[in-house]
Amino acid sequence: MDIKITKDNTNALLNRREMNFSVTYEGPTPARSIVRGKIAAMLNVPLELVVVHKMGNEFGRQALEAYVKVYETEERMKQIENKYILERNTVPEPEAKEE
Repeated sequence: MDIKITKDNTNALLNRREMNFSVTYEGPTPARSIVRGKIAAMLNVPLELVVVHKMGNEFGRQALEAYVKVYETEERMKQIENKYILERNTVPEPEAKEE
């Protein structure tokens, strides 16, 4: 997977960075959690502060465009972001099987 930053803005009022990424990949479209992890590692920021707002690709292409926000603090992120966006960016916990 190859990730390139196409646009990078700093929003001082909201204490975040807003970035557009171009992602090329092989095989099936990567999950939001995988893209989020790769971006966090690339930017050297904690995974909890990265929010993938939008991902989209065109049919037949093995590339996608992503809009990502990186917050300075988790409290500020929870104040600003909608609940459904935060739910999309959480990793589901595996359920324990009961016998």
